Amino acid sequence: MSEADPDFFSDPVVIQDPRAYFDHMRAKGPVAWEPYQHSLMVTGWDEATEVLNRRDGTFSAAVNVLGPVQGLPFPVEGPDIGAALDAHRHEMAWSDHLACFDGEFHAVHRQLMTDLLTYKRIKANETYLYALADRLLDALLPRGGCNASVEYAHAAATYAISDLMGIPVEDRAGLVELLGVPPSQIDGEAVHRVGSDPLIFLKERFDGYLRDRVAEPRADLMSELLASHYRDGTSPSFARVSLLARFLFGAGQDTTSRLIAMCIRELGDDKALQARLRAEPALIPDFIEEMLRHDAPVKVVYRLATRDTAVGGVPVPAGTVLTVGLSAANNDPRHFADPARFDITRPNKRDHMGFSKGVHGCLGAPLARMEARVALERLLARTRDVRVSDAHHGPAGARRYSYEPTYTFRNLTDLMIEFDPVG
Repeated sequence: MSEADPDFFSDPVVIQDPRAYFDHMRAKGPVAWEPYQHSLMVTGWDEATEVLNRRDGTFSAAVNVLGPVQGLPFPVEGPDIGAALDAHRHEMAWSDHLACFDGEFHAVHRQLMTDLLTYKRIKANETYLYALADRLLDALLPRGGCNASVEYAHAAATYAISDLMGIPVEDRAGLVELLGVPPSQIDGEAVHRVGSDPLIFLKERFDGYLRDRVAEPRADLMSELLASHYRDGTSPSFARVSLLARFLFGAGQDTTSRLIAMCIRELGDDKALQARLRAEPALIPDFIEEMLRHDAPVKVVYRLATRDTAVGGVPVPAGTVLTVGLSAANNDPRHFADPARFDITRPNKRDHMGFSKGVHGCLGAPLARMEARVALERLLARTRDVRVSDAHHGPAGARRYSYEPTYTFRNLTDLMIEFDPVG
C-alpha cells in the first residue's frame, strides 16, 4: 500500500485487502483521522474496547450502519449535540432499527429480543440445522462442486433463521433468492437502504406473517415476539413487532452466511488444517473463533460523539464519527501476537470483536456459532477433500478472491469449490 492514505470508503483495493489499510492507519496511531470522510479511524484493540464499552451516552449508535458517508441532518454546533441528535434522529439511515438505538430505548428493546433468543431456544433448533445441512449437501455433492458462498453458506443461514422464526416452508426458497442480491455501498445504496427503515421491502410480507399469528399463535419466534412484554408489563405495538421481526430476520442470516463462506475459503486453502478438523471435529469451534478474529464478516462499526471527549489520548470533538475497526482491533499486535498468522490454538482468540462488543454486541452470536459449526461439521464429514477452484480463483498462493463493494462488511461475491464426496 502506498504512503498516501487510500480512501477506506471507496477504494476497491481496500475492499480486497482491508488488513493492509488497517495496518497502514495503525502505524499513525491506534486512533487517527482519515482525510476523506473526516472520521476518526480506531484501529487499536484497547481503544476500540474503550469506545464500544462506554455507556454514558458519549458515543451514539445512530450512525452504526452507514457511518460518516450519510452525513448528519443537522449542523454541528457547540460541545454537546445530544439535543440536536434527538430532534433529527428519525431522518437518519436505519434509525427505525435496533442497531441504531441508544440508551434506555435500546435497552428495553434489546431485552425483549434477549428474552426470546435463549440458549434453550437456540439449542432446540440444532436438530433442524443438521438436517438442513445434509439436505443442501444431498443436492450439491453429486455435482462435484458449487458456489459455496451462495449455494451453501447463504442458503444454510437463510433457511436456518427462517425455520427459527416460523416462516412458511414454501416461502423460504424465495427469501433465499430475495436476500441474495449483493449489497453495495461503494456504488451507492438503493433508496430503501438509506431510509429510516431499510428493510421496508420486507414489511408487507412480515406484516402478513404476524397477522396470521395474531389469529393463530404458533410455536415460533414470531408468535413469541407478538406475545412478549416490556419489563414494565406493557406490550410493543404491532408496528414495532414488525420492525423487530424484520431486523431479526435480516441480521440473523447475513453475518452467519459470510462467516461460513470465509471458513470454507480458509479450509480450502489450508489442507493440513482441513484434514485436522475432519479428524478432530471437536476443534471446529476453535477454528470458528480464530476465523472471527482473523477475517471477520463485519469490518467496522460506527459511533457518533455526542459531546467533546477523547479516545486513547486523542481529542474527539462533538459531532465526530468514529469508524471503529473490528477487524483492525482483532489484528492489533499489541493484543494478539503475530496477528497475521492463523492459529486455532491461539490462547486469547476469544478476545476478538467478530461480533462487536458492549451493549450492541451481536444478539445472535450463539446462533451464528452453532449454525457455522453444524455447516462445517457436515461438509467435512461428507467429503474427503474440499478444494478452492483453481480455474475460477487462480492457483494456491496466487488466489483471486472478489469481495462485495461494501466498506462495512467482508463478503465474498462467490466461492467456487470442488469436493470429493465420501462414499
